[in-house]
Amino acid sequence: MATSYDYAPLFRSSIGFDRVFNLLENAQRARSVSDWPPYDIAKTGDDSYRIAIAVAGFSRDDLDITFQSNLLTVTGRKQDAPAEGYLHRGIASRPFEHRFELADHVRVDSADLSNGLLTIGLVREVPEEMKPRKISIGSAPALGKLDSPAQIEGQKAA
Repeated sequence: MATSYDYAPLFRSSIGFDRVFNLLENAQRARSVSDWPPYDIAKTGDDSYRIAIAVAGFSRDDLDITFQSNLLTVTGRKQDAPAEGYLHRGIASRPFEHRFELADHVRVDSADLSNGLLTIGLVREVPEEMKPRKISIGSAPALGKLDSPAQIEGQKAA
């Protein structure tokens, strides 16, 4: 049973979190998600990640990696090969597509295909203007010093 959440109250009191709410809504939708071919996602450092996808039987020409506006898409389409007299064909070669939502400032650093494993390196590069910086505290000029206490002028009560 899928539970549906209403994010409308959060939209009224938050600004700039549209992407987060869209991610939550997309993750909650029931859509057919294929886990083939299997893959791993690993954090390899403070700001680096690795996606490894088992693509046995696929060559570099059969794979396509696309990165656009925080969406990494990996697709595989095997070229039609003749039957070649197989008695048993157990290595799957069906087409696939994996989509990965990446956080802001995460970019694809590298991609490598070795021993049937497609490895994609990701790195987070926060722009210099968004990194924390030290703010120096200055002293404000002193307000005019008063020699005598201020007196309120007015009529005296009888």
